[in-house]
Amino acid sequence: MIEIRLRHKLGDFEILADFVARARVLAICGPSGAGKTTLLNLIAGLERPREGRIAIDDAVFLDTGRGVDVPARRRRVGYVFQEPRLFPHLSVATNLNYGARFAPADGKLVAFGDVVDLLGVAPLLERRPARLSGGEKQRIAIGRALLSQPRALLLDEPLSAIDDARRHEILGLIEKLRDAFAIPIVFVSHRVDEVERLADFVARIEKGALVGSDETARR
Repeated sequence: MIEIRLRHKLGDFEILADFVARARVLAICGPSGAGKTTLLNLIAGLERPREGRIAIDDAVFLDTGRGVDVPARRRRVGYVFQEPRLFPHLSVATNLNYGARFAPADGKLVAFGDVVDLLGVAPLLERRPARLSGGEKQRIAIGRALLSQPRALLLDEPLSAIDDARRHEILGLIEKLRDAFAIPIVFVSHRVDEVERLADFVARIEKGALVGSDETARR
């Protein structure tokens, strides 16, 4: 379950969202400049809203009415940006393991070997990012986020910077993640085909305001 109830000033308009998504995959859709990335940043704790509540399953990240505001580093969300943001001087294996530095000490749900197998990146482990394709870099960024043992995985248009062939490849990968791990996924997209293929629940925003939210035909 993903609960988002927010009011947040953003430039000339406000982020106004109020919905509960009982879904494994929540898609946030809307035109450029609508506030989609800001909404992800609010979930991650990178920005603080004027008021609201954010909860994922039984973890309450924010509840301004009760004085709850969990710092970003303790929310345990894996955030994958539009650009992979890999460390250029580190190997693929070390980039992946960097995510494990942020994992809790009380047990792991996602193992390194399982991630490597699922991503299909075993032949790449000794390479540096400069020797990877765009799709390969995005795979590693997703794997690094998974190895932090996140409560939720946030994907900010992770397919926007790669070509169509690689885009369908990564879509298939996200489907595998959805089915293999019990980790809620929130992803931003403006493409109908991505939403129809992946999402259980869609929230549509325009100029910061929620203009529609509903379950998809996948449910």
